[in-house]
Amino acid sequence: MRRQVLLFISILSLSSVFAQVSYSIPEEMAKGSLVGNIAQDLGLDVKRLKLGNARVYSGDSREYIELNSDRGVLLIKERIDREALCGDTTPCAVHFQIVLENPMEFYSVTVEITDINDNAPTFEKSEIKFIISESAVVGAKFVLERAVDLDVGTNTLQSYLLKPSDNFVLKLHNQADGTKNVEMVLQKPLDREENEFISLALTALDGGEPQMSGTMQILITVLDANDNAPVFTQPIYKGTVAENAAKGTIVTTVSASDADHGLNGKITYSITNTLDDVRHMFEVNEDNGEVRLTGRLDYEKKRHFQINVRAMDKGGLTDSCKVIVDVVDINDNEPTIKIMSKSAIISESANPNTVVTMINIQDPDSGENGKVQCFINENIPFVLKSTSNNFYSLVTDSDLDRERASEYNITVTCSDGGVPSLSSSVTLTLQISDVNDNAPVFERSSYEAYIVENNTPGLSIFTVKARDADWNQNARVSYILEDSSVNGVPVSSYVSVSADSGVIHAVRSFDYEQIKDFHFRVKAQDGGSPPLSSNVTVKIMIQDQNDNPPQVLYPVQTGGSVVAEMVPRSADVGYLVTKVVAVDVDSGQNAWLSYKLQKATDRALFEVGSQNGEIRTIRQVTDKDAVKQRLSVIVEDNGQPSRSATVIVNVAVADSFPEVLSEFTDFPHDKEYNDNLTFYLVLALAVVSFLFITCLVVIISVKIYRWRQSRVLYQSNLPVIPYYPPRYSDTLGTGTLPHVYNYEVCRTTDSRKSDCKFGRAGSQNVLIMDPSSTGTMQRMQSEKSILDEPDSPLEQKPPNNDWRFTQGQRPGPSGATGGPEVAMGTGPWPQPPTEAEQLQALMAAANEVSEATATLGPGTMGLSTRYSPQFTLQHVPDYRQNVYIPGSTATLTSNPQQQQATAQQATQQALPPPQASAQPEPPKAAQTPASKKKSTKKEKK
Repeated sequence: MRRQVLLFISILSLSSVFAQVSYSIPEEMAKGSLVGNIAQDLGLDVKRLKLGNARVYSGDSREYIELNSDRGVLLIKERIDREALCGDTTPCAVHFQIVLENPMEFYSVTVEITDINDNAPTFEKSEIKFIISESAVVGAKFVLERAVDLDVGTNTLQSYLLKPSDNFVLKLHNQADGTKNVEMVLQKPLDREENEFISLALTALDGGEPQMSGTMQILITVLDANDNAPVFTQPIYKGTVAENAAKGTIVTTVSASDADHGLNGKITYSITNTLDDVRHMFEVNEDNGEVRLTGRLDYEKKRHFQINVRAMDKGGLTDSCKVIVDVVDINDNEPTIKIMSKSAIISESANPNTVVTMINIQDPDSGENGKVQCFINENIPFVLKSTSNNFYSLVTDSDLDRERASEYNITVTCSDGGVPSLSSSVTLTLQISDVNDNAPVFERSSYEAYIVENNTPGLSIFTVKARDADWNQNARVSYILEDSSVNGVPVSSYVSVSADSGVIHAVRSFDYEQIKDFHFRVKAQDGGSPPLSSNVTVKIMIQDQNDNPPQVLYPVQTGGSVVAEMVPRSADVGYLVTKVVAVDVDSGQNAWLSYKLQKATDRALFEVGSQNGEIRTIRQVTDKDAVKQRLSVIVEDNGQPSRSATVIVNVAVADSFPEVLSEFTDFPHDKEYNDNLTFYLVLALAVVSFLFITCLVVIISVKIYRWRQSRVLYQSNLPVIPYYPPRYSDTLGTGTLPHVYNYEVCRTTDSRKSDCKFGRAGSQNVLIMDPSSTGTMQRMQSEKSILDEPDSPLEQKPPNNDWRFTQGQRPGPSGATGGPEVAMGTGPWPQPPTEAEQLQALMAAANEVSEATATLGPGTMGLSTRYSPQFTLQHVPDYRQNVYIPGSTATLTSNPQQQQATAQQATQQALPPPQASAQPEPPKAAQTPASKKKSTKKEKK
């Protein structure tokens, strides 16, 4: 194998290297055969080939050669057939470029393909026939078809051999193009009578090693009388035709003459080319010799054609000529843009003059039609620079910013110099890679979200959203809940934030009555390195839900005793029987209460005020009305859905207690009697009746005595402690009751002998009956005040600390603290008493008076003490709404100055000293009936 290496190197302006290397190899080499050591011949290191991603660029040509970067050598990639690659063109070569990156370099490589004797001479036809007259003279010529050998040089066709050679010999004529015309020359006259048919073998031989050959049979039919052959007027004809000429265009006309006459002088023309595709491109009229175009010409594929035309007469005599056709170039090819190497992504921090793409431009036209100029679209930070002939580099011209333009579509347009000019373009898409130079930005400067109380933990409340102008990981935003506290509790115990989506979830179930709103901060952080972040404030507003039913404060519903309101039979229309007092700890319209009479023994007698809960008579009470009246009042709030509570009010229509005693002690009870116990029941009933009558006489006597004593004390000018509950008003200014109900609790300094009296107007009474006793009745008269003994627990013990509420714990609608406060004067307490402390004093007085009343003795059933409700924290009413104290029919006008003066005087005279409040006594446990009896006995003693 012969190898030539030619190396030319030049340094370009953009650090790109141009060099040319040539090799020579024979055709048909096996795949993987060595072509040459390109690294050594170019003076490159093998590592440079690897790091530069060296590769072979052959354009649209078929890749026959491949580069082994590990060894730095060129290898045969595919078997090369010189005849298929180049045909009869010599020399035959393969051209390609070696392209490297970082920095970009390219080298031109030419590999010459030498011929080997791998093709035998062949004839187009396996046999040819001649009709020769016997009168043919010695020396007559008969043109034979030439053999075809695709090889070149010495390996191509060299000689012919004709056998047998009795009548004919061969004569070869060298042509200007290097080919040889084969003629069969008659050397001995023919004799049809001796041999009418002659068969000859024409053998074509090449000069290769080993020698190869091809054979064609010549069949000759001998005729008579034609002894003149056709003769062309000139041996060579020339013509020109444009490559865009239409089919049927006449290229030239050939002409031949024959001295014979008749049929022997009639000439026919034909094309005898067998080596190329001439027969597909041209045709000759067999009668007049016109050569016409039948195919499509392409100057870039073939610029010259040689047409061999034969003239033959009827006797088989022939002559031949040559037609040379030159193809004229037309600008019919637009420039071809080839991308040699390109970068699909470039960082926005890339410096100017960074090479992005290398381009090769090709135009197969000739002259001005093949001269190309290229340019790119404007207003982009790139420029196209020419590095060498037909090679361009696309480089950056200024700084890049991905947030301004994340992608560029660069259109490269190339135009040739033809008339008219042809152009082509290619669009390069270049992605700008991101650098983390933008922090996340929230869609709002702050957020507010609303959630209804009693929500399910884990409920999605709201979504915060931040956007980052960067891309991919740099724009991946994570949301973080910043550490803070709400009422001393970490905010993470209230809400959580989804790191990926920014969804804020409730960690717990909220209660509007405990917390109405809170705020926290959320930080948005991107995934860049280093990360950038920003934060925003989120405020959560808790919305009230109607989750609390109304609570009835009065009348108190007890399990054992019956509380009845006394209505005299002389009561007029509109007589105030009692008032249902209820509160709702919700807020807004959820706390607006309405009252409705659900059931009644006589609906025509009573009505309930829908707004204030006052039970009044709607007609005159008559003697025919039943003594025992049972009313069922339903209290509803205005929430959706509405919640309600039901209270039972017992009313006694009578003028005296004995009149109603039997009615309220005869309660229907479902009992199963046992015949064996009848005797014992009758005996027990007799004993109980006797005891009841005895106790009743004693109680009435004691009551009359104490009533007289209290009248005297009541008329004296004893100091009292007034108490005025504050007026109810909600945050919306729409209270359930538009009126103010004040209640005054009076204690004298000598109340040991007095009972607890609830002031009522007229002759209204409250009757408390114990169903287990028929002889004990306690009557509380409206004109009395609360009188306690000087050494009673109320006077000696300070208010219990359990009743001291904080401002946020005060009862009311949804914990509201609005509304006017009662002005209190300075007294023995360390600070002015709060509403809860005033309530504590009131209820403690009621409890102690009840215990004092229980001193009537163990035989007396002690109804007011035993079954009256004990006041605890859960019974604390909301004094801003619907406050009513039984026993008052008047709506007292709240005079702040008078209340303040009275409160200051009463507080200074009756409240316990401050040192007593320093040692609060623990709250008493709930008393059982047995413990109440024991306490009654002790007081007796």
